[in-house]
Amino acid sequence: MSKFDVLCVGNAIVDIIARCDEAFLTENGIIRGAMNLIDVERSTLLYQRMGPAIETSGGSAGNTAAGVASLGGKAAFFGKVSNDQLGEIYTHDIRAQGVAFDTRPLEGHPPTARSMIFVTPDGERSMNTYLGACVELGPEDVEEDKARGARVSYFEGYLWDPPRAKEAIRQTADLTHAAGGEMAMSLSDPFCVDRYRGEFLELMRSGRVDIVFANQHELLALYQTSSFDDAVEAIRQDCSVAAITMSEKGSLVVRGQETARVDVVPVEQVVDTTGAGDLYAAGFLFGYTNGRNLADCGRLGSFAAAQVIKQVGPRLQFSLKEAAQQTGLL
Repeated sequence: MSKFDVLCVGNAIVDIIARCDEAFLTENGIIRGAMNLIDVERSTLLYQRMGPAIETSGGSAGNTAAGVASLGGKAAFFGKVSNDQLGEIYTHDIRAQGVAFDTRPLEGHPPTARSMIFVTPDGERSMNTYLGACVELGPEDVEEDKARGARVSYFEGYLWDPPRAKEAIRQTADLTHAAGGEMAMSLSDPFCVDRYRGEFLELMRSGRVDIVFANQHELLALYQTSSFDDAVEAIRQDCSVAAITMSEKGSLVVRGQETARVDVVPVEQVVDTTGAGDLYAAGFLFGYTNGRNLADCGRLGSFAAAQVIKQVGPRLQFSLKEAAQQTGLL
């Protein structure tokens, strides 16, 4: 019996979310719709310039872990915070969601990571992230019992930036595989793909990663092609399962020659797209680790993503399990 459905490994980040217009992005040199890595000085500057903000625990894989738990799954998380006020907020929030989180906090500097997220009127989010304590995650933070006890371990591509985190991810993958589990990853961002294309492909082709989550832009970047069909055929060969999100066109899930097309769940008004991909992964992995077919996994992913884009911030304030039961998905 597995102890956890999903173990997530990622950057432990407190999100600071504010609304802005397009001109603000231009004036402040912010790349629209991307994750921009910044230093502590720029994070201070942007914080001073941003309007009224909401602070909430975030980080891609942490959001996925919280989503799995909200669906009633057993979730765990590895991520590094500092022993400071934001670190205490992050730890409280993720545990309150029902996620097992026991990574030892860092004493002293650097401080807990934070991301200034600017949301434009169309709901698109542009992230400006100071990684802080996140870069200190290393192999010593891998808890063997959790890694061996997960049906699926999952990491965010963003975490491939700090060198010691790569060691932690490889170690987690080896422990999970040794116990009969699978390894999943999110490509996270086209710029992230551009930085690590060769390494990501090697992880997939070597069998260290079994399941890949990508949006269509990340997929095209991975294979350096403008042909979506060619990229889909390529990823079929490179991993066991791929789930590709396509915004309003829904998602495509492939395994070998099996293909499942999943419609998007309509939303009356998109408020904030922060966490949409993270919650898609949460719904999908909950279904996958509980024996659902690929189409059902995709539907659960689409449903979870639709719920989070109706609110500000990536952590839901209601039970996804109850909402999914009301619609007949669970």
